[in-house]
Amino acid sequence: MPNVEISLAQGRSEQQIRDLIAAVHEAVLRTAGARPEHIRVLVREIPPAHWATGNQTIAETRTGRSKEQS
Repeated sequence: MPNVEISLAQGRSEQQIRDLIAAVHEAVLRTAGARPEHIRVLVREIPPAHWATGNQTIAETRTGRSKEQS
C-alpha cells in the first residue's frame, strides 16, 4: 500500500490541493502497480511562519523581511 506524504506551506487553493492529489495518485498508479483503493496521499499544510530555510521563514521571505531586520 503506497503512502505518499506531501508537506506544503499554506496558501494554495482547495482546487490546487485536489489537483495535486489527483496527479500524485495517477503517478503512483502508473509507476508502482498499486491498486487505486490502496493508494493514500496525505497533504500537510504548514503555516509559513513555521517553516524556515537558512534561518528565514517562508513568511519572512514572502514579505521581504529577514531575521536580521526583525
